[in-house]
Amino acid sequence: MRPTSLFAFLLAVAAPPALAQAPESGQPIASAEAAAAPQQETPVTPSEVDPIPVKPEPRPSRPAPEQPAPSMSEEALEAQTPVPATDAPLASSEPPEMQPVADLSQHRLVNGAPLHNPNVSVHVVQKKRFADEGKHELSLYPVVAQVNGRFTQHTGSAFHYTYHLQENFGLQVSTQYNWYSNESLFNLELIDKVREQAQAASALLLVWGAQAGVEVTPLYGKFAFYDNHLLQFSLVINGGAGIGSTRVLIRPDVTNQVDGESFTVPARFGDTGTKFLGSVGGGFRVQFGDSMAVRLEVRDQVYTARVDRVDGCNLQDFQKLEDARGSGKDFGSLGLSGGCQYQKFDGVDPKTRKNYREDIVLGKDLVGNPSSDVLNNLGFYAGFSLLF
Repeated sequence: MRPTSLFAFLLAVAAPPALAQAPESGQPIASAEAAAAPQQETPVTPSEVDPIPVKPEPRPSRPAPEQPAPSMSEEALEAQTPVPATDAPLASSEPPEMQPVADLSQHRLVNGAPLHNPNVSVHVVQKKRFADEGKHELSLYPVVAQVNGRFTQHTGSAFHYTYHLQENFGLQVSTQYNWYSNESLFNLELIDKVREQAQAASALLLVWGAQAGVEVTPLYGKFAFYDNHLLQFSLVINGGAGIGSTRVLIRPDVTNQVDGESFTVPARFGDTGTKFLGSVGGGFRVQFGDSMAVRLEVRDQVYTARVDRVDGCNLQDFQKLEDARGSGKDFGSLGLSGGCQYQKFDGVDPKTRKNYREDIVLGKDLVGNPSSDVLNNLGFYAGFSLLF
């Protein structure tokens, strides 16, 4: 035993002090002298007496409990099966790429809505910005032109007053005056060339009218105007009934020769009394702010036409006037009806020397065969209104 112990002691003394073994872990620990010593480039051959370093074995870890492999359904197996490529490109599931906005002004909100930003989509249903309930509206139409003139042609102006009882319903009073009303060029050409004209009832002219009715607003919306304004528009439908004053053409313009000079005698019209007048129409109202609006409408005025009197004189009155015309008898002593305005068929125009008694025959022809009709005066209304 002593030689063996002596041999082990000699090996321990001859071993280098660079490495020491940890008492428990078995890992080699570098000493401070070994860390500070410079490394040599030439390899060092270990001595035969040097101890052989032993790599510590890792501690065995506790194995995890085995879990059962999940079962896969037939749908999952089919999903994992690679699909052969086709010519058609597959739809990408990635979100669409955002579009860049170079102009910063496009981010500016216009009344709460970014109108020009390509990255923003707005779907908003809002209430009307300006309520109509309980408001008064005055509408002026400077020019109202008839668009269906076959035998007649009218141009005038109109004024409407509307009181909005509710948001979509209001009461309306309308008046219209036609400062130009005459037979159409087609009818005047028939008179001039072939001495023919439409029946008096079919060519009855409307001078003025007054109606009362209602206005309904079934639809409203808004749209962008000049990129930074939102305008409010409404679809309006209206209708009414009332009376209108009518007249008929007795003779068109004629040329009269006086002392070698030519004079144009203006057209002669006869009053045919008031008739029943009704209308129905619709259009759009575009509102600027809370008090101004522009209105564009089409309205069809319907009025009854029956010509049995001209300037209040019936057929019997014209017969008496014709009998007294040649004798020079005073028309006031003929016993005419109370409404006959015989003064319009008497006298001579001082400028053109036109004898008005010549129009008696023309008036008699108009009432000789009484005619009746229902006329449609379709007009285009363009104007503006004030709400308060």
